[in-house]
Amino acid sequence: MHVTWSIGELAARTGLSVKAIRYYTDIGLLPTAPRSRGGHRRYPPQALEQLQLVRQLRALDVPIAAITEVATGESGLGELVAAQLEGTRTQLAELRWREAALRALEECHGPERLRRLRLLARVQRRPRDTADFTRAWRRALPQSLPARLADAVTAQAVPELPLVPTPDAVLAYAELHFLVAEPAFLGYWAASHVRDKASMYAALLDASAGAAPAVAAGHAPHRCEALDAFCRACARALDREDTAGFRAFMATGVQPTVPLLRRYWQHLDVLTAAPGPSLARTHCWLAEGVIAEYGQGRAEGSARRRSVPGEPR
Repeated sequence: MHVTWSIGELAARTGLSVKAIRYYTDIGLLPTAPRSRGGHRRYPPQALEQLQLVRQLRALDVPIAAITEVATGESGLGELVAAQLEGTRTQLAELRWREAALRALEECHGPERLRRLRLLARVQRRPRDTADFTRAWRRALPQSLPARLADAVTAQAVPELPLVPTPDAVLAYAELHFLVAEPAFLGYWAASHVRDKASMYAALLDASAGAAPAVAAGHAPHRCEALDAFCRACARALDREDTAGFRAFMATGVQPTVPLLRRYWQHLDVLTAAPGPSLARTHCWLAEGVIAEYGQGRAEGSARRRSVPGEPR
């Protein structure tokens, strides 16, 4: 004869209330045997083990729905533990992000606090990943750009989020979100006036990679091959000759956007732990080099140094 227990007996053995055991039964968490002649529920011995498991998991704040999946065999205990651990880590990361955001507001006053509040409200809480930021960059880049080039740009433009952020890191991430939505910033990277965008971006990536050692060493972009490669790439993209006049034209074109580029890489550097200068920094360095040598007030002297045969002086 199989021994079964009444709901009262289970309650006495487990310390749970009859109401709680009835609820667990109704949602399918406990196995039940046929009712007694009096119509009362009877429970097999494994119901006690099941209830003990429920109590232990509930003590760790595991949701009933997750416990039910284990009890019914839909998932194993190991899967439940892994899922709960991942969820807890996500919650902790979000709490750390929120704490850093509140500290960023705490450490300032007046207009600056209001400015930061407006800025931080854009990102609200720590995103689970940077997919939204990657999508923003994908929209900014030319649609005709091959995937490998788009991947190369976004890999350096989109930062990894720190596990334990500082107030400065949270502010930097919010600032990056603000910048990537700036029409002037988006228009610069869209390069709508360029016919062969793929070739131009490939050349720009090569020029930035070539500039990285000089940027890391703190050198000025004066008469270097990386700067020449940058200018040649832009000239080819626009079907122009790489002359001093063209470089003066370039300087005028990039000058309004350089402050945005500089702000972007400065905020990016707060967040990234990658070795070496980022694409954002090297690109800004190259653009500033063109302005320094060929911008307003320097174009005449640069033209004398860089003019080519047949070009008007």
